[in-house]
Amino acid sequence: MTSKRESIEWCDLWVKDADRDGVPRVLLVGDSITKSYHSFVEKNLGERFAVARLSTSACVCDPDFLKQLQPLVEGYDFSIIHFNNGLHGWGYSEEEYAEGYEAVVDWLLGHAPKAKLILALTTPDRRIDRNGELDPGFRRVRERNRIAQAVALKRNLPVNDLFSLVSDHPEYFSDDCIHFNEQGQSLLGDQVTKAIR
Repeated sequence: MTSKRESIEWCDLWVKDADRDGVPRVLLVGDSITKSYHSFVEKNLGERFAVARLSTSACVCDPDFLKQLQPLVEGYDFSIIHFNNGLHGWGYSEEEYAEGYEAVVDWLLGHAPKAKLILALTTPDRRIDRNGELDPGFRRVRERNRIAQAVALKRNLPVNDLFSLVSDHPEYFSDDCIHFNEQGQSLLGDQVTKAIR
């Protein structure tokens, strides 16, 4: 599949306690939302787990996505992988997204067979258009979450519903209506922690 780039592409890898053997490892895969709640999950889990993350603007359709994920999955033994992808890659159709999502999930199941894989539903885009309606991104996130749920059902994987947790609570969002304030980040971190535990 040909890459459909955004104006800014970025990737952030973080591996805590990389030099410690024998500690159970958790990998949070996502975007800037994941990056924002990572510290809350890390704090909640304490010393029990080493919490790593891959935060990226790459969509599951982007050929570079697996190139970013591969060094982590093949370099460390993760007990749990919490996977979230859906707020980037608007240049791809939902059909392309479905194909890419399923391929990445299958790749994770094949390359990290000992890890418990949790699929997270993506948080909403709550921007308002000129007519006072929710931006089309809200509907697209819903459709991408439907795709994730279908893959989870097909593969018998647990789902962490981050969408419903915050979709009706604008008070948790920052001014851009996509990212979260500290209260929202903490709430998401608590929910992810519960799913991991």
